Amino acid sequence: YEEALSATSTRWAPWYIIPANHKWVTRGLVARIVASTSDKLDLRYPEVSPDQETAIEQARKQLEAEG
Repeated sequence: YEEALSATSTRWAPWYIIPANHKWVTRGLVARIVASTSDKLDLRYPEVSPDQETAIEQARKQLEAEG
């Protein structure tokens, strides 16, 4: 496994070895990796144009009218 992981893990797509003998440890480590990785991304909500806002509002009203 070590050879396969060393050959395929890259700086932009790393592999992580997570012990699975205790679920709470596994979940904690995975959560930490996901949170750390997502913090490094430039994530933000997309810009919405005035036309898109109008269309969204019309769709919302239509859905509310359908009950």
